[in-house]
Amino acid sequence: MAEINNNNNERSVSADAQQKEDVMREQMLKVLLTTEARERLANIRMVKPDIARLIENQIIQLASSGKIQKTITDEEIKEFLTSFQKPQKDFKIKWA
Repeated sequence: MAEINNNNNERSVSADAQQKEDVMREQMLKVLLTTEARERLANIRMVKPDIARLIENQIIQLASSGKIQKTITDEEIKEFLTSFQKPQKDFKIKWA
């Protein structure tokens, strides 16, 4: 019984830590991104949450290292997006 209680407490602490981290991420991104950039990132998050998370991580890492001196615009989010997207293969069909 004590082990079950201990596991529940660990999960609760882990969930609280994750929630605090998410709130801190959102606050950082709110400061670093323009309104349009935040909207675009939210749209990306709806379609491809893993790509949105990668872009967020990159932005936060650049800000932490001091490489971002101004707010990030929608155009810069587009550049991040193109850098994370895999190039599509071009298929050519030849008729004999």
